[in-house]
Amino acid sequence: QVQLVESGGGLVQAGGSLRLSCAASGRSFSSYTIGWFRQAPGKQREFVVAVSWGTMSTYYADSVKGRFTISRDNAKNTVYLQMNSLKPEDTAVYYCAATGIMVVRTSPGEYDYWGQGTQVTVFS
Repeated sequence: QVQLVESGGGLVQAGGSLRLSCAASGRSFSSYTIGWFRQAPGKQREFVVAVSWGTMSTYYADSVKGRFTISRDNAKNTVYLQMNSLKPEDTAVYYCAATGIMVVRTSPGEYDYWGQGTQVTVFS
């Protein structure tokens, strides 16, 4: 089992940057694919980016490609989400999630463990 805790959210002006962290506890963190999702008020949770275990391959949603970067440090049991050139439409609660599936998955239903979320608000 894995416990996930997100941090790093906040209030930022459009064009600014934030770095989110997802700290994991529990065994075998390196054997989990980690994804970031976000949910804005009144909207469904949507996939943002994920990094697999093993090959460390990544996959980004088109809406964040070129602006967001995911990285993982298995020694620290942490995954990071660097968010640059933020836009008001990036405003949402951001969640990290873990799945034992080896390859990147984009559906929330395929993830077994979730953090509590961290709020990101981008103002213009």
